[in-house]
Amino acid sequence: MNDDLTSKSATELIQLISAREVFSVEIVEAHLQRIEQLNPALNAIVTIAPDVVAQARAKDEQLARGQISGPLHGLPVTIKDTIDTEGIRTTYGSNVFVHHVPSRDAAVVARLKAAGALILGKTNTPEMAIPYETDNLLFGRTNNPHDLSRTCGGSSGGEAAALAAMLSPAGIGSDLSGSIRVPAHFCGVTGLKPTTGIFPMDGHVPRAVGTLALGATVGPMARYVDDLSLLFRTMAGKSQTGDFKDERGRVAWFVDDGVSPVAEDIVRAVQLAADALQDAGFEVRQEMPTAFSEGQRLWIELFAGAAAEEIGRLYLGHEQEAGPLVSPVLQRASQTTREAKIQTAEALAKAVLERERYREELLHWMRTTPLIIAPVSATTAFEHGATRVTVREKSISVFRACSYSQTVTVFGLPAVALPVARTGRGLPIGVQIIGRPFQEELVMTAARFIERAVGFW
Repeated sequence: MNDDLTSKSATELIQLISAREVFSVEIVEAHLQRIEQLNPALNAIVTIAPDVVAQARAKDEQLARGQISGPLHGLPVTIKDTIDTEGIRTTYGSNVFVHHVPSRDAAVVARLKAAGALILGKTNTPEMAIPYETDNLLFGRTNNPHDLSRTCGGSSGGEAAALAAMLSPAGIGSDLSGSIRVPAHFCGVTGLKPTTGIFPMDGHVPRAVGTLALGATVGPMARYVDDLSLLFRTMAGKSQTGDFKDERGRVAWFVDDGVSPVAEDIVRAVQLAADALQDAGFEVRQEMPTAFSEGQRLWIELFAGAAAEEIGRLYLGHEQEAGPLVSPVLQRASQTTREAKIQTAEALAKAVLERERYREELLHWMRTTPLIIAPVSATTAFEHGATRVTVREKSISVFRACSYSQTVTVFGLPAVALPVARTGRGLPIGVQIIGRPFQEELVMTAARFIERAVGFW
């Protein structure tokens, strides 16, 4: 029964609880047992909520009295370790915060708990969420459930690995450069990067300040699209989901953004997803809006310096405790001259204006083509420690390989990453479905058609 419970979707578990066929405490204990069995090899979950069993029993007692606290009543969820959880250790993957226990929940966590969810534990993240490998000095690296020699991605890698291994039914990650979508693609789960600004970022570290507020967001992750929709609606409220009609209109797909080449098996996966939507009645064509070729450059100009400045603030006086990814960031920041800072500010202002111009052009183009199918990254999960990958006999940086995800962030668009195929070695291959701002429901509807057609899970 325990394995059966951990393999069910979040939606199914909620239905079982509300029908009183299964107790919340049974679901929690089944996941704790699976965590005990599998997590030592994966290192996906780094902290278990100390009161999770007691919380589950309290939910069961409420239900016995006829009290339902919300649409997620009794559902255990996991939370990325960059997102504050009251009374549960939250480290941001950093030795500086090894003993940090927040006194309040992040806004999105509070919303989930108000809807009846309970926190199962915290999932691993790179130090200060610097992608794309989930590893840090505090907890070590997280392995991909499909191949332990490969990364689960980052920076929401622990969350993706936990979901793929069925250690958790659903949870929350965060995304600035593909940090929800890349791990989802690498691990074979689903993840929603919502429209920037639709959720408050209070209680996330690093903070979404300055130009980071143009891109940084939190979002739900799960194995099934229906579960993403359930969490999204709970976190956002129906009034914030935008107008939606099931109109099967025009869809564009592409596999070359002019920045990074894409592996052949990923090309086939994108085509498979496009075919699924065409079979479902959408009008599908191969086309790419020109703005996508500018996205990665703008990502660097908009976000790299702002992220370094925010991390520098957090490590002030604790620079010696920084790990191998954060240390170079701090060193470069300390060596920046006043003149260079002035030049950087001028370049940033120019980048913001460019972003607005390209975004306006893109949104105009998307009036007639409201959905786009694209790769999540150029390759599937790479080996631990890799800084470069080979794609079509070309060596490119891991950062460049994820340009497809970075561009979506630059323009603040919603996107769902979902698994559609596997490589010959069994590694998952995901694609992303991209939509207009506040059209998450349309994006998830398209993702459902693809999910049903390919039947990955």
